[in-house]
Amino acid sequence: MSLWGGRFAEGPDAALKALNDSLRFDQRLARVDILGSMAYAQAIADAGVISADDAEAIRSGLAALLRDVENDDFPSLASDEDIHTAVERRLTEIVGAVGGKLHTGRSRNDQVATDLRLWTMDALDEIDGLLLGVQRALIGQAEAHVETLMPGYTHLQPAQPITAAHWLMSFFWMVARDRERLQQCRRRTAVSPLGAGALAGNPFPIDRHALAEALGFASVSQNSLDAVSDRDFVAESLFTITLTSVHLSRFAEDLIIYSNPAFGFVSLSDRYSTGSSLMPQKRNADPMELSRAKVGRLIGHMAGLLTTLKGLPSSYNKDLQEDKEALFDAVDTMRQLLPVVAGVIQTLHLNPDRMRAALSDELLATELADYLVRKGIPFRAAHHLVGEVVQFAGQRDLPLSEIPLERLQMLSDAFADDVSAVFDFRLAVERKAVVGGTAPQAVMAQIAAAKALIDR
Repeated sequence: MSLWGGRFAEGPDAALKALNDSLRFDQRLARVDILGSMAYAQAIADAGVISADDAEAIRSGLAALLRDVENDDFPSLASDEDIHTAVERRLTEIVGAVGGKLHTGRSRNDQVATDLRLWTMDALDEIDGLLLGVQRALIGQAEAHVETLMPGYTHLQPAQPITAAHWLMSFFWMVARDRERLQQCRRRTAVSPLGAGALAGNPFPIDRHALAEALGFASVSQNSLDAVSDRDFVAESLFTITLTSVHLSRFAEDLIIYSNPAFGFVSLSDRYSTGSSLMPQKRNADPMELSRAKVGRLIGHMAGLLTTLKGLPSSYNKDLQEDKEALFDAVDTMRQLLPVVAGVIQTLHLNPDRMRAALSDELLATELADYLVRKGIPFRAAHHLVGEVVQFAGQRDLPLSEIPLERLQMLSDAFADDVSAVFDFRLAVERKAVVGGTAPQAVMAQIAAAKALIDR
């Protein structure tokens, strides 16, 4: 059954139909399409457009169809152009000609916008829940390693000592921002376009606010032209998902590096590692490499949709059919990826001995400069003096802590016997006790704040 065609003398060419039809991918909107139709049937009945009996018959038929969808028993036909065609065709088979009244005042333009918003709201909620699992896994590991010392890096070069908990919690806050963006995106998605018609609005006095409330929307669109063409929520969802994947990729990169035997800071569980078909000794962090790789796919989806949107004239255009596959694949990617990431974190083994062994005196060069600052030397001058100390140590292959005091005093008489206290990694970490610092007490406060955040 076609939803159009009366003014055409012949049907579409088979090649055009193959290009035009979208049922192969938009059939996953079946559930929300039926729910939207059930609410719309009630809305046009409440407006006196159809009788209560007709509305009841339509809603009953749709309920039967919904059961079929939930049981994965929805029969589609080659003639079904899209999910809307398929639902209306099947509804009419169930309830007869009265099914043809459902589309009164409604267009596929506001219908598909409604369906996709409902689907996206559910998808964003699901991803948010999966990210919460990642956050909990990070907190669990961090709590066990508040006192575990490790090197911190900038430019992947040894920088300053930190704690493993501090490193882990850095990713918690990335995910916290991701979840905040998801929740904000969901609020902007929860705007009902139903009642916008094809572009000019609905000619019948339906209560759009009641209709929106029945479907779980928070508000209604204020302009019908904008309502049928607005795909900001898809673009924003893709951006939010993509940025989340960037954060996951950064975490993956750390784990790939730190699990390399040259570092040996962490090892992935056998459940989340793979081997080589040739080299028996290999232990590969393939889940993390895939996490890193997925970003390219998601950036492609985001860039593709924005490119599609940028040249469209106002109101609905068929180009907007290109919004769904990108969004569906992005959500599917996160559904597949996030449980694995959470599992990797939960089962991750940290090796404190290897982390501690990687600490070298050069990580305390900034501490040495700070020591001089406390003696009254301006930081820029202290920085230069310590640079000379580092150069001297490097030329003689000496740890900083083994440079004789007499040699240090040749550079500055600010150096005294108490300089030896600088070369204590634990004290260096404990000095960073400001909010957000790596001192154990600061990290414990950070973890407490993180727990309070996710409890909210």
